[in-house]
Parts: sequence; C-alpha cells; structure tokens
Amino acid sequence: MFFFDLFLIKKPFDKGALIMAVLLCLLIGYAHFVIRRFFPDGDKYILLISDILSVIGIAVLYRLNVTIAIKQLIWFSVGVAGFILIVVLLPDLKRFDKYRYVYLVCTIILMSLGTIFGKELYGARNWISILGYKFQPSEFAKLFLVAYLASALKKYENFKDLIEPAIVVMISLGFMVFQRDLGSALIFFGISITMLYIATSKVKYILVCVLLFIVGSFISYKLFGHVRLRFMIWKDPWKYAANESYQVVQSLIAIASGGLFGSGLGLGYPKFVPVRESDFIFAAICEELGTLTGMAIMILYFILFYRCTRASIRAEDNFSRLIAIGYSSMIASQVLVIVGGVMNIIPLTGITLPLVSYGGSSMIITFFSLGILQKISEEGN
Repeated sequence: MFFFDLFLIKKPFDKGALIMAVLLCLLIGYAHFVIRRFFPDGDKYILLISDILSVIGIAVLYRLNVTIAIKQLIWFSVGVAGFILIVVLLPDLKRFDKYRYVYLVCTIILMSLGTIFGKELYGARNWISILGYKFQPSEFAKLFLVAYLASALKKYENFKDLIEPAIVVMISLGFMVFQRDLGSALIFFGISITMLYIATSKVKYILVCVLLFIVGSFISYKLFGHVRLRFMIWKDPWKYAANESYQVVQSLIAIASGGLFGSGLGLGYPKFVPVRESDFIFAAICEELGTLTGMAIMILYFILFYRCTRASIRAEDNFSRLIAIGYSSMIASQVLVIVGGVMNIIPLTGITLPLVSYGGSSMIITFFSLGILQKISEEGN
C-alpha cells in the first residue's frame, strides 16, 4: 500500500516504487517459504514482524531519498540472507558456550577501533572506513559482548564470578564515552544489567550497577563538554533552537505538525529535519503518517521483544537463554533510547531505529541477532 501511494504521488507515475514493492514481496515470500517449510518448529512471528518494520522503513526512505532506499533494500536482502543462513547452517548453539575468551577479545578489539581509527560523524567518533565503506565497529561489538556475558554468567555461583564481566563492561562503556557514542553506552548498560538480573536474580546487584552508572554519568558530565552539551539541549531545547538543539526542535515540530493521522505520505516537510534518513526517521514517520502510526510501530517492537524473550523461556541451557535475553534487550534498548531522544524524553543520542532507519551495519547486526533468536526458538521445541 505504501509503495502504491508512492507510485501515485509523482507525476509522471513512479514505476520504481512498484518495482521496489515487487522485489520486496519476492524476497520476503522466499524467506518465509524457506523458514516455514524446512523449520516449522521455530517462532512464527519474529521474521514476520521484522519484515513489516523493514518495509515501513524502506517505504519512508524511498519517499525521502530514492538512492538511499535502494541501498537499504540491498542491506535488507543481505540481512534476510544472513537470517536464513544462520537458521539453516548454525549448529546447536550450546557448542559455542566454551569460546568465552574469544568473545572477550573480539569485544575489546571492536570497541577500541573507533577510539583508535574512528572519524567523527554527527559529533561521535565511532565510524571507521575500510575500502571506502564506513561502518560502526560498536554495532558488531554488541553481538560479541552478549555472547561473552552469556558465556561468563551461565554458571554464576557467587560475587567473584561477576568481577571479570564487570571489568569488561566498564572498559566497553569507557570506550563509548571517549568516542562520544552515548547511545551505544546506554544500550550496552541496558544489555548488561538485564543479563545480570536474569543470571543472578539479585536486585541488589542491579541497584549497585545503576548507582555506579549515575556516578559515572556525573563524572563524564564534569569531564566531557559533549556530555554537558547533550544535557543542556535536553533541559531546554527551545533556548538553543537556532544552533545546538536545531535537530531536536525540528523533530518536535515535525511530530506535532503531523498530529494523530499525519499530513499524508509525500505531503509533509520532513526535509526540514536533519539526519532524517537515520537518527530522526521516527519524526519523519510521525509527520506524514501520524502519531498513531508511530504508536503502531512501537507496538510492533513490543511484540517483537515479547516473541524474542519467549524464545529464552524455551531454551534448553543457560547459555542459550542468556543469549536470547541479551539480543532481545539489545533491540529494545536501542528502540527506547532513540525514540526517547527524538521526542526529547531523554538526552538525544545518535543511533538508528532498528530495521527502520537507514544503516547497513545496524540492519545486518539486527537480522543476525534475530536469526540466532530464531535458531534458539527452533531448538527449544
């Protein structure tokens, strides 16, 4: 329906929109045929909801920038292919619980790459370029951090078992602060405390972690100017609307102007919102498709989170269970952090909205993690 509207709103009619729709239908249909035909025991909704969110994102990107939408279609194809390959080829997940220190080394290396080789983009120094392709190493580090924590916490017995994981998490958060990637820092913290609670069932550990995070945030606020700037913008965005908080203010105006039902696809002015294809795509969606559509997207994320965590309940071992919880909380944390920042509920951090925003690294990592979750749901039945 989205692409048919896009076909109609241009004069002459945009045949490219229909071609995009056909390609998406073929790709999604093939993926669902393979998963449902050969792996019928797994969760039946993880891939379906992921595809719906991706189609919404590609349709909005096509309205904003056709070239970027075509690139996103390519990344979506790679992500879906990765999802299928993981489900088809990945052996029993329990075999991978013994590679704890491999995951640790990969986590630290990937976390450090942005600090050592990173180039600043949109205020964060977390992008590196290889052969002309830019990507965020921290996106790939999420996969290994979750795997490491799952391997380290699977046989928790006492406080001593938490010392090494705590050090690894603090080093990771330190790298993110130095790279000015506050969004990833929040996501890593959300992943860590969720997995910690599931592994230990100790509320006191969570309270200690939250207290340490508050202390660390206060120290970062005092030491780093970019942290103070983010809090200054969050506290009073209208005061700095012409400069520092221009992005946030334009985002709030776009959401408010769309109202409940939106101005209509192609009838709004999302180009006034900076970085609208990635960080602020939620604002563009709310402007043209309405706040109700924005709420519907949030409900889809909630259902996806529920289906992913449901896989952990059926997991046969602690490693698989913690992996499922880690990847589920990774996606949920990312959604809450970016939507909260776009709506100025929390200080803005520049990250993508999973599956919807433009971003190759984010798309691939999200589908890879969902593929592992699908595999866990398959093994648990």
